[in-house]
Amino acid sequence: MSEGAAPVILSRNEAIEKLRRSFDQLCDAEHSMCQVAAERGFFCRGFRRWHDAEFHRRWKVYLGSSTHLSRTQIEELANIWQLSEQVRHRVRLACDAQAIAHGACRGWDEFSNDSLAAHCSQILGLNVVVEG
Repeated sequence: MSEGAAPVILSRNEAIEKLRRSFDQLCDAEHSMCQVAAERGFFCRGFRRWHDAEFHRRWKVYLGSSTHLSRTQIEELANIWQLSEQVRHRVRLACDAQAIAHGACRGWDEFSNDSLAAHCSQILGLNVVVEG
């Protein structure tokens, strides 16, 4: 991104589509966006955005509670759940599925226009303003 360049104005949907295309390259049938973001420590940080107690509070509704599974094992179950939600809703990413039916998070609805613009800058190297 060149310094001083005027920002490109994108609609919210355009910004999401640009991020979606970038994330498509990182995700596959075994790795949800939540898992990728957690492992790479970027975007929303996926499963790792919450401390243990909050993670368990958010996910116990979908996965139940366990006294013998590790956080890593529960994250793997959450990853499988996210992938199944993508199939169920016929969408490309966990962010899309969660925007349709809010679960542990709200998917794209979690992000303000300003935070989407910041993610476009950090992830895509684009200087944008997101409107709408």
